[in-house]
Amino acid sequence: MAMNAAMRIFELTTQFPKEEKYSLVDQIRRSSRSVCANIAEGWRKRRYKAAFISKLSDAESEAEETRVWLEFCLRCGYLGKATAIKLDKTYSNIIGKIVRMIIEPENWIIG
Repeated sequence: MAMNAAMRIFELTTQFPKEEKYSLVDQIRRSSRSVCANIAEGWRKRRYKAAFISKLSDAESEAEETRVWLEFCLRCGYLGKATAIKLDKTYSNIIGKIVRMIIEPENWIIG
């Protein structure tokens, strides 16, 4: 889900104004990709509860940061309202799943 959302953001940002290339575009692409990377790192650290939770917490933070950038995209007129709402809901769902994993790490960590 996070990978699909990050790829959608990549696709959408190719149409953003050139002046946003090194600011908003870089920021939202970085944070959306970081969600995926932190989930992947956390998955590989499942042997260690604290490390697993730490990486998931990082993923949660990056997902929320992505939501902030989506709000900027909407307010700047770079995304339509329906697209922004759909992506925001996707990231809200991603955050919910991450939080569930943080709250119940015993369901995910390796013995």
